[in-house]
Amino acid sequence: MYSLTGRFEMAGRVLDTRWLLLYAAVFAYAAWDSHRSAVDLNKLSILAERGKSPIVPLRMDAFEINYLAGKTPWITVAWSLLTPGLGHLYAHRLPAGFFILAWWVVINYYSHFSQSFLYTFLGAFAQATASANPQWLLFMPSLYGFAIYDSYANASEQNKLLARELLEYLTDNYHNTGFAMPV
Repeated sequence: MYSLTGRFEMAGRVLDTRWLLLYAAVFAYAAWDSHRSAVDLNKLSILAERGKSPIVPLRMDAFEINYLAGKTPWITVAWSLLTPGLGHLYAHRLPAGFFILAWWVVINYYSHFSQSFLYTFLGAFAQATASANPQWLLFMPSLYGFAIYDSYANASEQNKLLARELLEYLTDNYHNTGFAMPV
């Protein structure tokens, strides 16, 4: 928090040097593993598309019921702006939606965001600043940013998958052998 607000001398005083190597190792591993996972998933996605692997339009399991349906990506953004996690629930990404929603409730509670927002709305800026817990408030931008981006990206990708599944279904079931359907 101190380094983000420009108070570097305070950040140096509160930094626990016993954990310094752990901070660096966890950061380096997270960056490397995120890149590696993204590359692997992109390769698998290309192979699945080229291999014409079947698209499952309906899947039911213990956690959720997933079915392909068109979703409006901007609605997921609007719900995520209102409360992180709701955009995921709209897009039928239930585990992610409940996980993000639960963390939003925890961060909202410990940061005293609601009280600070109310005091700010009423013009009591001193009370808003006094009631806020800045260490917990620092989690809010990343939680909002992730929830908005991920729900939008999931809805957009789900729409692309739906279009591909419909094209394959119509081609397989209603394709006239004398007519070449443009792809």
